[in-house]
Amino acid sequence: QLHLVESGGGLVQPGGSLRLSCAASGSWFSINAMGWYRQAPGKQRELVAAITSGDSTNYDDSAKGRFIISRDIVRSTVYQQMSSLKPEDTAVYYCNVRWNGVMGEYDSWGQGTQVTSSS
Repeated sequence: QLHLVESGGGLVQPGGSLRLSCAASGSWFSINAMGWYRQAPGKQRELVAAITSGDSTNYDDSAKGRFIISRDIVRSTVYQQMSSLKPEDTAVYYCNVRWNGVMGEYDSWGQGTQVTSSS
């Protein structure tokens, strides 16, 4: 099993920055990809950014140029540096990890962390 613990959310003024962290613990064979999703009230959960085991990255258009996803292999942690935050970035952000276990490929989710951009 792979467990995820997120941190780093909070309230920030528009134009501000936040850094989200998500640490994985437990046991797994390998991690295929790590990513961040968000869900705003009344909306579906959407992918914000993802990074693969080969360090390829993928960003939603809304995040390009403002957010940076990175990972620390040793600490099994994925980060998302968010800059120039806008009110429309307000959402609960969820960490996701796709990993390989004994029986195949699995998805694990973090508990979610609230990000609010408001004056």
